[in-house]
Amino acid sequence: MQNKRKVEVVVLSDIHLGTRGCRSNELLSYLKTIQPQILILNGDIIDMWQFKKNYWPASHMKVIKHIIGLASKKTKVYYITGNHDEVLRRFAGFKIGNLNIVNQLVIELDGKTHWFFHGDVFDVIMKHSKRLAKAGAVGYDSLIWINTIVNTSRNWLGLGRVSLSKRIKDNVKSAVKHIYNFEITAAQLAASKGYQAIVCGHIHQPEIRKSVINNQVIDYLNSGDWIENMSALEYMDEKWTMYLHQEMFELSNEAHHADDEASLPIEDMKTKVLFQKLLEEFQS
Repeated sequence: MQNKRKVEVVVLSDIHLGTRGCRSNELLSYLKTIQPQILILNGDIIDMWQFKKNYWPASHMKVIKHIIGLASKKTKVYYITGNHDEVLRRFAGFKIGNLNIVNQLVIELDGKTHWFFHGDVFDVIMKHSKRLAKAGAVGYDSLIWINTIVNTSRNWLGLGRVSLSKRIKDNVKSAVKHIYNFEITAAQLAASKGYQAIVCGHIHQPEIRKSVINNQVIDYLNSGDWIENMSALEYMDEKWTMYLHQEMFELSNEAHHADDEASLPIEDMKTKVLFQKLLEEFQS
């Protein structure tokens, strides 16, 4: 039996279960190596914007089952809602066993007050044009799908993986500016509320950095995503570290799509039905 690493807090975000870009097998392999006291799911865990009928691979349900399994034991699980799973915001305050659905979370870790929330509140597009944001998400999902095909071909040729969407985002000046503004805005808001640390997701940019706001040092952290970066934040011994899955393991695209054909026979993946299924899984 594999020895699991004990971690005080693990933060995951932007998993986007229910989309083809989700690296569910890699995530599951990571989850099987850790034993967290607290697991914080910081938004966009289930992508309800892009739910497509008959696309819910077995590997995606395995991730859900594993998380529920952690909650059924001793791990406290906080599901913080994001913009892609915003329909769950109506369930904020729901609690069953160790599983909690919240819109934000404030906890103290070794004397520092940490504020956790997804981060979509900073997104002007989200606030003022949800239809435009959804259209953009569909385009991004298509880009991820094309990228998967490219990487499969590169894998056959013995070449390494590339991320088309990551290259585009990393090199577009407006995107870089958006990321910078996001980080500064988050740090300023945390400082105004008297928090020492702020932990977000949303922009798919894993980061641990310090910002000085009005002579106050604010820890800004972003857990990244499980589409491209395959990243997680881990807190242990009074220190945050960034886990990057690809640096730990060389994974082939074959593993990623091993069970894409083994989709569950779910006739209707509407939010209400899925939520009921999650409850049934937890209670079984």
